[in-house]
Amino acid sequence: MNFFDTDFLRNKEIFLKLKHTSPANPVKNWVPAYHFDICKADGQKVGSCDLRIGYTEGLYYGGHIGYRVDEGFRGNHYAAKACRLLFGLAKMHKMEYLYITCNPDNIASKKTCEYLGGRLLEIAELPEDNDMRINLGETRKCVFRYDL
Repeated sequence: MNFFDTDFLRNKEIFLKLKHTSPANPVKNWVPAYHFDICKADGQKVGSCDLRIGYTEGLYYGGHIGYRVDEGFRGNHYAAKACRLLFGLAKMHKMEYLYITCNPDNIASKKTCEYLGGRLLEIAELPEDNDMRINLGETRKCVFRYDL
């Protein structure tokens, strides 16, 4: 898979600054990924996000997009704005849909998923062999789908 130039990932409020890319790791069943800082137009970092390219069973539970907004910058829809930019990058990779997941008790992330217009498919029980269950003790995920 080829990684694309990402300089276009910006709007009037934020831009995504590429930190690095990760190649696929078939042994771990990981797909290629982009990793970004979310920055305000003036360059101030407000969080981070990533986009995973491809489709695996693990991504159903882990999601194609992950995001984190630093505490002092929450409440400004920066995660949603970053996701909307990442939707365009996913389309360039010929992806037809994305999953974004969150813990059922993460109200802010759930609101972001709803604000983006995702369709809640289910609150899924994580398989016993899932890394998030094994390493983090997580048991369930809200799974949202976004048709591109």
